Amino acid sequence: MTRDVITANILTGFLGAGKTTLLNRLLSGPDLADTAVIINEFGDIGLDHLLVETVDGDIVLLKSGCVCCTVRGDLKDAVLALFERRARGDIPPFRRLIIETTGLADPAPIIATLAADMMLKYHFAIGNVVTVIDVPNGLHNLNAFEEASRQVALADRIVLTKTDLALTPACEALRRAVEAINPAAIVTTSWESGEESGKDGNGESGDVAALLTQDIHDLASRPAEARRWVVSARHGDHLHAIPDRNRHGDIRAISLTIDRPIGWARFSLWLSLLVHRHGTRILRLKGILDIEGATSPVVVHGVQHLIHPPFHLAAWPCEKASLLVLITDGDLGDLQRSFTAFVGLPADARAGIAEGS
Repeated sequence: MTRDVITANILTGFLGAGKTTLLNRLLSGPDLADTAVIINEFGDIGLDHLLVETVDGDIVLLKSGCVCCTVRGDLKDAVLALFERRARGDIPPFRRLIIETTGLADPAPIIATLAADMMLKYHFAIGNVVTVIDVPNGLHNLNAFEEASRQVALADRIVLTKTDLALTPACEALRRAVEAINPAAIVTTSWESGEESGKDGNGESGDVAALLTQDIHDLASRPAEARRWVVSARHGDHLHAIPDRNRHGDIRAISLTIDRPIGWARFSLWLSLLVHRHGTRILRLKGILDIEGATSPVVVHGVQHLIHPPFHLAAWPCEKASLLVLITDGDLGDLQRSFTAFVGLPADARAGIAEGS
């Protein structure tokens, strides 16, 4: 029997960023009709016009067929309780879960809970982390609140909102700021008028449903995503020449490149030790690797202690060279030295690391 695995997405963003507007739009679309949502309080989310009926106290059914419930106490208990009601047939058999955080939340503990708990891991696969940030207040929030910058750093998709309330230079400044913090995320623009537009990392227009339906855990079937990482990171190699361009507070983007094949066993050992020592400070990790003996590149990605299974691309999307991008909370030491030592390269091998300072 095939195991029934539900995709769990996280929707986050600072206070007043526009999560309510985006969530309403997501839930009203046909692509997400089989979705369940866990939110903090119904009164904070403004879903009255979408409600159909109350199923049981803290659970309501929406017109689209979506199920919404509030978090009361531990997140794990709330998720499992919702799953048990699904299994009993008390609520529709949703195939996707959206967890909407509070405006002051750090998404990392939610990701860690879904990734570390054996029962949750069995039933749920982590999908995209979507962060909403509004143009009028975004730069201020990034400068003033660590939570805001961590929400951006942990994102797979970033949505810039309230662009109709700001001039184009302000929109471009915020886009540059979030891309500096998280060069691997797709940044999309959302207009409050209800029209959704934007450009992904390949210059293509995106739609609101794609924020969730094109999930990060499906990367093996989407080599274009890996190509986008490479383009972002290659540009990031030059960020160190611009003061504070790729660092925000203690959060920094670091790229490590090696132009010769590396051993998988040695790389795995280095990565395991790095994650064991600095797991909570490695906000994101993405890379494409030239592995000894492999005919195609290997893609790796992870969030903190969670490292997703690696997979092969059919062909190289760029020149043949290993590239690893890490978004870290603070200084993790001399990564060039430790990486070179563990992959067994000679001292004069061409290796480089670009870090903003």
